[in-house]
Amino acid sequence: QKVSVEVLEHLEHLALVDFRDAEGVERLQKAIQFADQLHEVNTDGVEPMDSVLEDRWCLYLREDNVTEGNCTKELLENAREKVEEYFVAPPGNIPLPKLEERETFLEGS
Repeated sequence: QKVSVEVLEHLEHLALVDFRDAEGVERLQKAIQFADQLHEVNTDGVEPMDSVLEDRWCLYLREDNVTEGNCTKELLENAREKVEEYFVAPPGNIPLPKLEERETFLEGS
């Protein structure tokens, strides 16, 4: 299933993710194919849930114990993009090209 330029632009603005390269478009198409499998599931008579945990009265949380620290430099080495000492998130949160700039790319995908 092909993704139209209009849908691609809409998704980019919703998710703030850049799909301008072949890898990004291919990843999106695979995600759509994977999600399409949900249409095969028979949900007749199944009531919608507010939460997947709605049968639990409370969630049990563990204590938040710090075991390590002072590792900012090592953590930032994992960042695809960073500004000063901060991760840029989501990593695709970059200025997006205009619609007409992407049309030629999508023709080849």
